[in-house]
Amino acid sequence: MDNMDLTCGHFVNPFTDIGFKIIFGQPASKELLITLLNELLAGEHRIENLIFLDKENHSDSMADAGIIYDLYCLTDTGEYIIVEMQNRFHSSFLDRTLFYMCRAIGRQVENLREKRRKERELQTGKPETEEDFLLSEPMQENYGSRYKLSTVYGIFLMNFREPGLEEKFRTDTVIADRESGKVVNPHFRQIFLQFPYFTKELKDCETLYDKLIYTLKNMQHWNRMPDALKEQVFSRLEELAAVANLSLEDRIAYDKALDRYRVSRIVEEDAREAGWKKGLAEGRAEGLAEGRAEGLAEGRAEGQAKEKVAIARNLKSLGLSTAQIAQATGLTEEEVESTVNN
Repeated sequence: MDNMDLTCGHFVNPFTDIGFKIIFGQPASKELLITLLNELLAGEHRIENLIFLDKENHSDSMADAGIIYDLYCLTDTGEYIIVEMQNRFHSSFLDRTLFYMCRAIGRQVENLREKRRKERELQTGKPETEEDFLLSEPMQENYGSRYKLSTVYGIFLMNFREPGLEEKFRTDTVIADRESGKVVNPHFRQIFLQFPYFTKELKDCETLYDKLIYTLKNMQHWNRMPDALKEQVFSRLEELAAVANLSLEDRIAYDKALDRYRVSRIVEEDAREAGWKKGLAEGRAEGLAEGRAEGLAEGRAEGQAKEKVAIARNLKSLGLSTAQIAQATGLTEEEVESTVNN
């Protein structure tokens, strides 16, 4: 394991759950999150403001209770955004992200009144009482309008390689026609970012987007921000992410999260090394067995060849013709001639 993975740098590790929320999930970091999201959605959508929603969806089913997103936001134009930092691979990860998306979409219809209230609160900048909301609530709409959805974005930052995705850093998914590629429904968007595939050096990062991704991947090892990161967003990130600036409560929570992160990395590395050693031992044993089998086969073949030569010579001494000897031993007539004459 790289020793850098076990050091505690000047900045929090964004691949821990607490570290990620310290950087992006508190009111003071809202502008930083907006910047990251706008870079990810450049050319598609621009966010001016957002609010953090309750990150736990309470379910009627005990099996579904406690569905947690790292961040769950509502933008000023009505889009819902799920942002999750996933540090380790687990089975059915893509299915889980789909479930998160479907749950967020379903909640829009189930809690239509609450959805409208939150949207209006974000637009006006102040909370509404139940009485205020009812007075401003429009008249009963037709059945179809109930299912008019806001776009849900799922953005999943992954510190591992997902076998179900292509071997590249960013994968964008939409609901589209399989043949033409035309988007059928624009309200379902997923963005998967596989950090192990982001291999750019800082000198190669020309856009703010690349610089942000580079920083998230490497900042846990730094003692200060590199001079090349001059944009204001990195000054704000430096302030928010400095371990020394954490409150006592956040520092205790972060230290625990960092310990979990380190242990998980050690367990993964030990498992990988154990698997490598087991594979090496099995490979050596298999190779030895194959070598023995090949040697035995070669020895048998060589013995059979020598036996045929001896028989051919005996038959020749008895006066049999070359053709008769070839038929009796299975040798060709050329082999018989060269064998009995040497």
